[in-house]
Amino acid sequence: MMPAMKIADHHQGFLVLLGLFLAVVLTGVFLFALPATAVTPLGGGDALLLAWFCLHCLWLGVLASRLRRGPLFWDLLGPAAEGLFFYGFFLFLFSYIFALNANMDYVQRFIESGGNLRLALDSRTERLISVARFAPLLLVDLALWFLAGLRRWDEGREGERWLFFSPLLVFLSVGLSVLAAPSAIFLEGIPLLGWVALVPLFLVLRGQTSAARTGRAVWYGLLYGVLFTLLGNFWLGTFNLISLQAVGVIFLGFYGIFMPLVAGALRRARREPWCVVVLPLAWTAFELARSSGFLGYPWLLVAHSQYRILPLIQLAELGGVWLVSFVVLLVNSLGAEMVILLLRGDCSSAARVRGLRRLALAAVGVLVLSLGVGAALLARPLPSRGEVRLALIQQNSDPRKHEYRRTLDSLIELTDASLAYEPDLVVWSETAFVPNIRRWSEEDPRRYGLARLVKEFLAYQETMGTWLVTGNDDYRQVLDQDGQEVERHNFNAAVLFSPSGERRETYHKIKLVPFTEYFPYERQLPWVYQMLLDFDVAFWTPGVERTLFHHPDFRFATPICFEDVFPGQVREFARAGMEVVVNLTNDYWSLQEVAAQQHFVAALFRTVELRRPMVRSTASGVTSHIDAAGRIVATVPQYSEQYMIAQVDIPDGSRITLYERWGDWVPWSSAVVLLLLLGWQGLTDLRQGRSADRDDEGKPRDGSASSGD
Repeated sequence: MMPAMKIADHHQGFLVLLGLFLAVVLTGVFLFALPATAVTPLGGGDALLLAWFCLHCLWLGVLASRLRRGPLFWDLLGPAAEGLFFYGFFLFLFSYIFALNANMDYVQRFIESGGNLRLALDSRTERLISVARFAPLLLVDLALWFLAGLRRWDEGREGERWLFFSPLLVFLSVGLSVLAAPSAIFLEGIPLLGWVALVPLFLVLRGQTSAARTGRAVWYGLLYGVLFTLLGNFWLGTFNLISLQAVGVIFLGFYGIFMPLVAGALRRARREPWCVVVLPLAWTAFELARSSGFLGYPWLLVAHSQYRILPLIQLAELGGVWLVSFVVLLVNSLGAEMVILLLRGDCSSAARVRGLRRLALAAVGVLVLSLGVGAALLARPLPSRGEVRLALIQQNSDPRKHEYRRTLDSLIELTDASLAYEPDLVVWSETAFVPNIRRWSEEDPRRYGLARLVKEFLAYQETMGTWLVTGNDDYRQVLDQDGQEVERHNFNAAVLFSPSGERRETYHKIKLVPFTEYFPYERQLPWVYQMLLDFDVAFWTPGVERTLFHHPDFRFATPICFEDVFPGQVREFARAGMEVVVNLTNDYWSLQEVAAQQHFVAALFRTVELRRPMVRSTASGVTSHIDAAGRIVATVPQYSEQYMIAQVDIPDGSRITLYERWGDWVPWSSAVVLLLLLGWQGLTDLRQGRSADRDDEGKPRDGSASSGD
């Protein structure tokens, strides 16, 4: 039998080499020989693609040299196929997403001007080329990984064979996570999926807790993090030429730090009863970490999928968006433990039933308690001291694309229509009026077209008979002793005008978008700074003062663009006396409704956290009114010229939330509790002479959940 088996293995190995050889040849033809490459010839930007192709050539040679060595051949096949597949799949995602944008105006301008972007002149052609370049090797990699996995399945131990499906489970978690939140497929998301979306991933991480498998746990965590980031944020490819790459690299770094720590914590707690809380505690702390600092990006948090579950999101009053995330994470973790218990082969049926019952009761208890507390908070009245009427103008234009004259005409037309309702305040969006009012109002309108436009704007504003807040550019000069300008700081700003035309107050955006609006490390990393300039990035200076606008009837703040998705940023405005959140945003640029919907969902949680109503005026996006309980009162359809009249209740200030008082106490407490648990476990193991990977008798720990014992 042995010779026959060796012959069969040899034949299978030969077929593997043949398939890989054909895929390499076909890819080489697509890369170097077909006329299609004349449309988008290979260049320096394709270095990663060429490296992927060369790695396959090297892999083919190594496999050929090991064909007669049996086990060495098959041991190399699976891991290499998996690694090369995901490397190529990431490259394909970038290529295909940018191919989708090839018809956009800014893309074609770069092509025609010989800029840094090199795409086909039409999206369909570029998408076909992307598929042709990547498909042969991706399909072969996938087939070879599956073939190697089948061999491991036959050799695997009972209760562990499911680990073969780990990459598929990670893909499943990515897909469920994307669909749970607002996505291109389901714009409003599917909240129920959020309660199970992470179960496959947690199952994989819990199954890789031995010392020998810790590296695979890190790998699969990285895989989930980067894939979810790219698929959930695909629309960033329409912002500018580097946004998607920057976010992908940043989150690779985030998960690259987070996953080794999580894998180590899971290994330490693998057989402890509290293992079920390790991932919820760690992930909650991680959500705050990835939302903080220069690189902070609190987008697509776990809680965001639940924005339509009104009782649940009331928990944000107590612990912010983080508490809602923790509840969802805990239910996912309990679900993963239930699946692990079902897969275990070393416990009796009675023990399995008892464990499942306990875990199910715990999950139901968490849900009932969370919804009950939320319902009680929702039932409490929100005292108001009056109301104001606001007109929110959505002119449906992009300052990067449309003429300033056309935009101003649209703004005036919509505003005139809204004035029939006698609003107390008219709200225009971020950079709704682009020409710098401060600068061009001082220039001669007979010489400069922008000065004439500013003069016309100011004249119109005086005729409105009400207050106006608008997005605009602003600047501050730094002068030398002779009064000559030596430096100029440009700001993304919001400006408040009184009914008489007086410029009352100005807010400068504080939290700027990293890399695309702001890069503070020009001296330390000059090559990065220059690269950003080469990609047509325009930088702003961050503001330093949290300006509170004072209307005769109420006080409001204007977080600009994505500032409203940062809980701490808006909380500081509330602590300064803000009564209403007035967000000014331009989400037109993405040309994707999902981008604006995700932004809207993330911002909505600020209303519950602080019990302040919010209105959002967008160039296009989700122009909306949200009350202090997180109810969506009204929205305007995206990509349409419309206005909204919002009757906004002004809170009387008597209800100060726990989140407003204590801030981000939930993720900080999560980190502290997890460290205490791990420290306690480490001391216990030390006293008993155990390592993280051995049980009391000196035998390796089984790596399974203790909940069924």
